[in-house]
Amino acid sequence: MNTKIDIKKEISDLNEELISLRRDFHMHPELGYQEFRTSKIVKAYLENLGIETKIVTETGVVGLLKGAKEGKTVLLRADMDALPVEEKTDVAYKSVEAGKMHACGHDGHTAMLLVAAKTLANHKEQLAGNVMFVFQPNEEQAGALNMINEGILENPKVDAAFAIHLWTPIESGKIGISSGPVVAADEEFELTVMGKAGHTSAPHAAIDPILIGSTIVQAIQSLETRETSPLKPLTIMVGSFHAGTGPNIIPEQVQMSGTIRFMFENEEEEKKALLEKFERLVKGICDAMGTTYKLKFIPSNPSAMNDSQMAELIKETAKDTLGEGCTISYKCMVGEDFADFTHRVPSALYFVGTGDAAKETHYPHHHPKFNIDEDTLKIGVEMHVRSVFNYLES
Repeated sequence: MNTKIDIKKEISDLNEELISLRRDFHMHPELGYQEFRTSKIVKAYLENLGIETKIVTETGVVGLLKGAKEGKTVLLRADMDALPVEEKTDVAYKSVEAGKMHACGHDGHTAMLLVAAKTLANHKEQLAGNVMFVFQPNEEQAGALNMINEGILENPKVDAAFAIHLWTPIESGKIGISSGPVVAADEEFELTVMGKAGHTSAPHAAIDPILIGSTIVQAIQSLETRETSPLKPLTIMVGSFHAGTGPNIIPEQVQMSGTIRFMFENEEEEKKALLEKFERLVKGICDAMGTTYKLKFIPSNPSAMNDSQMAELIKETAKDTLGEGCTISYKCMVGEDFADFTHRVPSALYFVGTGDAAKETHYPHHHPKFNIDEDTLKIGVEMHVRSVFNYLES
């Protein structure tokens, strides 16, 4: 990287703007494919920097910064969508949208990438190649593939891709990066168990779907503990269970949904076998209880696979940014649809720690009190900028 560029100072000078952008996005959260306000702000910001922009998949924004010299194209991605969560923090910039909240850090991701774009645009004369800025909608429901299917990895062809996730489980000042699989594949399921309605005073004359559904919830845990090697990460969780309208009514059905997360070496083959086992249990219990069911599997995203060379580049970039000893080996069972990029171009998804109990930024992601340590935003910006220079100059 050009040693005449004082990246750290430039980003520090933009810190007030960086935090202001993040707080504005936080106050005005938008759900997947509803990010119209966010998208409009992002597009205008990039255009004011002289960056070519286009709208992709309704609310996604792609900007292309062309360097002064020919070279490779590197993609930086930020997600923009919020969650259907009622915020329970006391911050001045608390969400003004009832039942909606940035409870996963995407507001910070968007702000960091905008300020990184400004910093890089100020130095396009030093860039030997192109930088593609991808502001993605609907990450929580795997929107990345839709953008890829619209051709964002072509014209120009993308040679490498990077993404940051702000991460409260990692302490501020640390960066989590590993090669190979770093987040889990994610398969969602929707299950309806049929019953026979009746009065709770005469359960023998009805078929109780709540009892059957509860039995299924417990039984599917055996897929983790009894039918899968403990050396293979697998987590099956029911996140939604709905039934009944009154305390003395046996309902007609139970509706439940959840996630199946895994890191398997032979992903497609082992996933197929796992889903067959899942349905075998559901069918067996329903058959035994004299009822039927409807089961739907919804593919979300594969495992994110970090390229070993890209992971090493991020480790070196982290050292340039924070010094020796700032990186930790890290992987987890969340789903992240940046995985779809990693299966197409050499990529790295990494985690910028933002956890600080003293600042109350230690709550887990998707929690109603989730917040980030805003002092870590400038770390993310610097990582974006340095990773671009380090890659294009490699």
